[in-house]
Amino acid sequence: MCGRFALYADYEALLERFEIEQAALDRASYEENYNVAPSQQIVAVINDGKRNRLGTFRWGLIPSWAKDQKIGYKMINARAETAAEKPSFRRAFKKKRCLIPANAFYEWKKGQDGKTPMLIHLEGDELFAFAGLWESWESPEGEVVHSCTILTTQPNAVMADIHDRMPVILDKEAEKTWLDPNVQDPELLQKLIKPYEAAELEAYEVSAAVNSPKNTGQELIRKIG
Repeated sequence: MCGRFALYADYEALLERFEIEQAALDRASYEENYNVAPSQQIVAVINDGKRNRLGTFRWGLIPSWAKDQKIGYKMINARAETAAEKPSFRRAFKKKRCLIPANAFYEWKKGQDGKTPMLIHLEGDELFAFAGLWESWESPEGEVVHSCTILTTQPNAVMADIHDRMPVILDKEAEKTWLDPNVQDPELLQKLIKPYEAAELEAYEVSAAVNSPKNTGQELIRKIG
């Protein structure tokens, strides 16, 4: 699964990297977060058929047909292998796909002495994006909540020693296809969501302080040992 990640790129770097032409999230509202957690508002990129747009979504997808938004707590991830068929995700998989920018993500490696937090990022600390799905849900009181989920897939060689799943990281060419709402062929989309190239990832141990979402500072990404 993917339950924590970090986004600390400059606002301008986000706009440039994802070719943003319209942003509901302005520079003053953007904040770096070294420990992004489920249920928080997170940065995401969508395409309206004409241009890329930057905004925020609640992490934990709430299907449009849900009776209670609490279902979102169980929907922070969607399995890439089955998302196209699952009732909770299939509409979004077809028409409401997004990119979720990140600089790194965390996973906990099981050992004899418990779980060790690990940070995984691209070599060179390059900004990247998870493959995501989004939905809009309206409460009985008329409140509209925009929410999203991160797709996961089988682990690559780096991740296999840490966890049995990993988030889907898209390469730059795949990002364009994934965002395009006019692309709705499930077979084509399925080819994009695969384990990322292991040679381009680095993993190392970090402080147990990341265990608490209350801790959000830069010290969380420092390598231990």
